[in-house]
Amino acid sequence: MTTYIVSYDLISGGDYARLYEALKASKAWAKVTESTWAIVTDETATEVRDRLAGLLKENDRIFVVKSGVQAAWKNSKCKNEWLKKWL
Repeated sequence: MTTYIVSYDLISGGDYARLYEALKASKAWAKVTESTWAIVTDETATEVRDRLAGLLKENDRIFVVKSGVQAAWKNSKCKNEWLKKWL
């Protein structure tokens, strides 16, 4: 399992509900900020991007990066325990 940080900009007023549903289909997930999630999956970063990009409009943006060895945060939307476990 790998943890990825997924950040997006729905420029064209995209379908947040469908995107959230797709993110929540991961083994574990947390909404970290308004447009940033952490997900745990067996997929590669490219596979995550491609799966989620299919839900986005042409001008929307998505960024997927493998979580590293260090992390720091303040006032995340999710519980600190989740971040400590998976990041």
